[in-house]
Amino acid sequence: MYLIIFMQIKINKNLKFSYNTPPKLIAEVSGNHNRNQNLFYKHILEAKKSGADFVKIQTYEPEDITEKNFNFNIKKGLWKGKSLWNLYKKAHTPFSWHYRAFEIAKKNNINLFSTPFSVRALEFLDKFSPKIYKISSFEITDFNLIDQIAKRKKPIILSSGASSFDEIKNAKKLINKYHNNLIILYCVSGYPTPLEEANINVIDKFKKRFNKNLIGLSDHTNTVYSSLSASAKNIAVIEKHFIISKKIRSEDNKFSITPKQFKDLSINSKLIFKSLGEKKIHLKESEKKSIIFRRSIFTTKKIRKGERFSDKNIKSLRPFIGLPSNYYLRLIGKKAKRNYNIHTPLPKKFDNV
Repeated sequence: MYLIIFMQIKINKNLKFSYNTPPKLIAEVSGNHNRNQNLFYKHILEAKKSGADFVKIQTYEPEDITEKNFNFNIKKGLWKGKSLWNLYKKAHTPFSWHYRAFEIAKKNNINLFSTPFSVRALEFLDKFSPKIYKISSFEITDFNLIDQIAKRKKPIILSSGASSFDEIKNAKKLINKYHNNLIILYCVSGYPTPLEEANINVIDKFKKRFNKNLIGLSDHTNTVYSSLSASAKNIAVIEKHFIISKKIRSEDNKFSITPKQFKDLSINSKLIFKSLGEKKIHLKESEKKSIIFRRSIFTTKKIRKGERFSDKNIKSLRPFIGLPSNYYLRLIGKKAKRNYNIHTPLPKKFDNV
């Protein structure tokens, strides 16, 4: 059911990841529901309206990520001063909300899937038979979780923030024990990521290093510019955190984009893809009518049969209605085969001149 054919991963008959289509857009809801159940469901619906091909949620409860008794406080960054336990307690999506979320998704033809953060969360997700899984950047070294996800033999999106190529390769190797239905996302795990650290050019290296897998982008900047830059690299996926209003004071507010921004990304990434075209040079339809603006060779004086052509009696000028101008140097010194009037284009075939 899930096959990579000519670098494609099919999710269903109408939906596939590929370099031959515009990048699929994933709207990541994460904790932007701000512990409001109705706001959570609204995010899922609004993401689809804003142009998302997929909507992604996160499946965990605090105990799936950390231990309450550790009382570890974050010392730097966006969440400085918060304990890990309290951060995930506020940001997590309760398991009980998932039932309604998948019902809403099915009813509204929304491709909903999730990132499980533990084997317990993964086994809970089995209830909903998701068609694809995401492995987050910080779980790229959690080989037990990766192994359990890969055993499901469903497509996997692997994020690579803060990872080395060797770490990505090792996670890929583990997944490849079961299948290669794998998409690798280039990612910078800065929250938010400064635009000058987006480093989109490294995608070229990802495509070269992992040339048997589709490459995409997980973008944590608070704009769409780096995502649009990545679109020009002909990638398969773009993932952005999505928030329906910046007035929501969620933990992920500062690196999430609004419906308007997401719509702009959806429209413009498709236009960029359209402009990429084929990897070969050929005459385009719009160019055909412009060929007339090339030059051909005209007489600048009357020329008699047998007289030699020189820069005194011929000139290269527009429009292209006679002998192409690239014959000019070959023509100099050649004898005319017939008489020519002044300001006359020479015949199109060199042998007839």
